[in-house]
Amino acid sequence: MARFLSRPLASPARHSLTLGAPAPAAGSMEPRCCCCFSSSSPPPRLLFLLLLLGTSGFFQSYAVEVDVKDASNTTCLYAKWMMRFLIKYETNSSDYKNTTLNLSSSVTHNGSVCGNDTQAALLAVQFGEGHSWSINFTKTNETYQGDFITFTYNTNDTAVFPDAKRKGPITIVVKDTMRPVQLNNVFVCHNTDFFEAENVTQIFWNVTVQAFVQNGTIGKKESRCRADTPTSAPTVPPTIANVTTASTTTLSPAPTTAPKPVENPDTGNYSLKSGNKTCLLATVGLQLNVSQDKPLLININPKTTSADGACGNTTATLKLNDGNSTLIGFTFVVKNASASVQKFYLKEVNVTLLNRLNGSVISNADNNNFSKWDAFLGSSYMCRKEQTLEINEYLQIHTFNLWIQPFLVKANKFSTAEECFADSDLNFLIPIAVGMVLGFLIILVFVSYIIGRRKSRTGYQSV
Repeated sequence: MARFLSRPLASPARHSLTLGAPAPAAGSMEPRCCCCFSSSSPPPRLLFLLLLLGTSGFFQSYAVEVDVKDASNTTCLYAKWMMRFLIKYETNSSDYKNTTLNLSSSVTHNGSVCGNDTQAALLAVQFGEGHSWSINFTKTNETYQGDFITFTYNTNDTAVFPDAKRKGPITIVVKDTMRPVQLNNVFVCHNTDFFEAENVTQIFWNVTVQAFVQNGTIGKKESRCRADTPTSAPTVPPTIANVTTASTTTLSPAPTTAPKPVENPDTGNYSLKSGNKTCLLATVGLQLNVSQDKPLLININPKTTSADGACGNTTATLKLNDGNSTLIGFTFVVKNASASVQKFYLKEVNVTLLNRLNGSVISNADNNNFSKWDAFLGSSYMCRKEQTLEINEYLQIHTFNLWIQPFLVKANKFSTAEECFADSDLNFLIPIAVGMVLGFLIILVFVSYIIGRRKSRTGYQSV
């Protein structure tokens, strides 16, 4: 027996805007879990972005509360939380779209199980047009924990997945979803938490859960997630530099100060492992350039940025998460995979800006038509000079001090680097060549002028 309550979130509806056409991820991702976000008010950057990006529409969010009871009508499993899903899917035209799936006001809880010493507890909900979500809990003599989440979404729901190429239910499983919690304690996490797997991001906040409830009484002692505890390291927001434009008002000008020069971002070192071996290495400084209404530069702070992703023989993905407010994904592929001489290159970049308070998407942009940062397989690519990746008309990424090797990393070290042309020793020849061409043109014009004058004088000579 279970009691279910679904009610709308009391806070006002949030604003969101998609800045670019999404595109496919080159490969499925290993699951990732990050506890995040300070429960304090949002940083100035996010407030600015909310105002900057405006409103493209809003939707209602619902809180879920499930009280599972045993045969004696006492509570054995209790949970209350909010969640949202970001899903990338393929359309009939073979392009990819991003969609947001929210809990509806009509939710059921069929299949929830109390669990015992030999059987796992199960919290399950069903909602919308054939969508379902569940998490199972196991316990030891002292603790309980969430083992895995099973999420099924149905692309036959045309309201959420218009023009979907693949029809029917699609199921993903995410393992190791919650750290052990002391029995009789209730787990609480007000701040945003998310998991990523197979083109799906599951976002949770305002979570309260207790499995294997003893004597039907919810525990009074709380086990908080790391983001909620005051002893956790404070989240340092990325450096932001606002770019200002000159005023053309006809009123008497007020005293102004010159804008502070934009500083280059700090360089971060990132890596991925496959088992015990490093499979991807990256060193780069990243700066976002958001330009809608007003330009905004955001420096990614490597001290608050974590790396995740997946390695493969022909595809590798690096995902950077800056304090769970900025998610940047880089996808690398091997071209001429069947040839004897192979090269890798950057194919796709995805950027998502999230609201720290509720996990809502402020903006999302994706470009899967890149052909940059190419180098021979087994070597690395380096470019110390600034480069620009154009994600869409509203968003660019500037890279500094780039050094990347997404394949065949040996001994946890970069292989020999292939440098970009801007870094090469031949780069100094460009101004020399331009100068020589201009000099040649000047000489050519001068000679033509002299010849022209001689011909004109010959026509006026006496016969």
